[in-house]
Amino acid sequence: MLQNIRDNSQGWIAKTIIGVIVVLMALTGFDAIFKATTHSQDAAKVNGDTISQTELSQAVDMQRRQLMQQLGKDFDPALLDEKLLREAALKGLIDRKLLLQGAQDAKFSFSEQALDQLILQTPEFQVDGKFSPERFDQVIRQMGYSRMQFRQMLAQEMLIGQLRAGLAGSGFVTDAQVEAFARLEKQTRDFASLTFKADPALAKVTDEEIKAHYDEHAKEFMSPDQVVIDYLELKKSSFFDQVSVNDDELQASYQKEIGSLAEQRRAAHILIEVNDKMSDAQAKAKIEELQQRLAKGEDFATLAKEFSQDPGSANNGGDLGFAGPGVYDPDFETALYALNKDQVSAPVKTPYGWHLIKLLGVEAPQVPTFASLKDKLTRELKTQQVEQRFVEATKQLEDSAFEASDLAQPAQELNLKVHTSPAFGREGGEGITANRAVIQAAFSPEVLEEGSNSAGIELDPETVVVIRVKEHLKPAQLPLESVSANIRTQLAKEHASAAVQTRGEALIAGLRDGKVALAKSQDGQDWKVLEAVTRNQDGIDPAELQALFRMAKPEAKDKPTYGSVTLADGSFVVLRLNGVNEGSAATDEEKGAYRRFLASRAGQQDFAAYRKQLEAKADITRY
Repeated sequence: MLQNIRDNSQGWIAKTIIGVIVVLMALTGFDAIFKATTHSQDAAKVNGDTISQTELSQAVDMQRRQLMQQLGKDFDPALLDEKLLREAALKGLIDRKLLLQGAQDAKFSFSEQALDQLILQTPEFQVDGKFSPERFDQVIRQMGYSRMQFRQMLAQEMLIGQLRAGLAGSGFVTDAQVEAFARLEKQTRDFASLTFKADPALAKVTDEEIKAHYDEHAKEFMSPDQVVIDYLELKKSSFFDQVSVNDDELQASYQKEIGSLAEQRRAAHILIEVNDKMSDAQAKAKIEELQQRLAKGEDFATLAKEFSQDPGSANNGGDLGFAGPGVYDPDFETALYALNKDQVSAPVKTPYGWHLIKLLGVEAPQVPTFASLKDKLTRELKTQQVEQRFVEATKQLEDSAFEASDLAQPAQELNLKVHTSPAFGREGGEGITANRAVIQAAFSPEVLEEGSNSAGIELDPETVVVIRVKEHLKPAQLPLESVSANIRTQLAKEHASAAVQTRGEALIAGLRDGKVALAKSQDGQDWKVLEAVTRNQDGIDPAELQALFRMAKPEAKDKPTYGSVTLADGSFVVLRLNGVNEGSAATDEEKGAYRRFLASRAGQQDFAAYRKQLEAKADITRY
């Protein structure tokens, strides 16, 4: 809907902008205005293609949302380095632009129909297994996209996907590589472990340590970048009380409504199909034979059950039930509506084969009274007027907001109230500030830095808003008191982990040089012994498995190899590798799976190398 509004408003706004540019050029000259505007909205340029600040802001928001989803309740916006986040997002956009250019140079393409099918078949856009336009709009709005923007993004992803698949699919591996990988993959190991649990409750953290950590990492303890916005909200529902319909309009709408009603006809048929086993002439001869049997008094339903090749109706004596115009094949329908009750048609040819059609009954349309339809017709007629009013008001709101230096003027012109939001950051807030399009607009350079009113933002098909930043709360140093508890918790974890690491490393050193004798129990706990452990063994921490399979093979059975690993919770694990066992020969099926995996990995490496090559040859400018 907003696209229509924008289309309708383009002419007036475009003329205004052109007029302003002409005046500026006359006063300052083309060169001056060119220099004043060049790159002001650009984040980077890749081989002449621009990456805008808006795209960058959107990518930063996307990264922030992903961090929020991954970390959940542990997410602390204050710990985010905004500069690093923007640098990472810009690098991702540059890589994406390079890949798109590579895909276009390689002549990759796809049809609009393929794009449509992908959208229609995406489960996230479906309700009860069927595509739902309402669900589609809801999901992409939450992502911060309009329909046009989402299609463009998806089209780009499809092109990059084709490029990636083309390179990844060309990966090649030799039989020797497969054999070597199979030997490693099927290898098992005998080992034992001791786990020293880190206990932060036993760690002592002084106020001096907290203060020192706070001073050393001051940049990590900043308040988030926040804004307070003023906004105008235009709702379609507010226009219903402003429109009315008269009796003549209602009567005309009623007559149109009942005029579209049609009688229902109950048909039965006998179908003889034309297919590979029966030619058209044979099917026609068969249906004519059945016609003659009907003429001699045989029952239609009985013949339909025996001979009709329509599986949906044959068992019911050919009965198709009641239906109105437009349901059947045109030739079938013409023959049906020419019959009187209980009359059978002459043979009728359709794309399905040959039919005999019987009219079982006629049901006249039930014409509702004007009174029963009045509320419905009133609502429909009002809705048409409201839609037009809403389009016009939205255009007026956008034009007025574009011209005004604040929201007071458009609020007065449209009799709207200026609302003010609570402060919110780039991760959003509640209500209107949870909408991604609102967040992106609030932190866009035009609105945040230049102080402009936003364009119209469609919250849903019934609501449009225009926003303006009222206050920009820039990041500020958080007081020590507000973050000391978090710092204390972090340092306690670090101290506890360092303490058990010291204990564990001392034990390993003693075992290696013989100063500590190997025993069933070490340092107050028994070794946990496991044999024939695979690389994907269940019940063992993946980090522990990874460290185990990186350890060197023992020189002898009585000379184990020692290693260690620190787990995510700070615990320190001492590993004792007792032996390495060669696995059984790989089956042909396993070799096939290994070959596919290695080829895929090689293809991914080729893709990464190709991306680096594109970057090395590219002309990239960051602003």
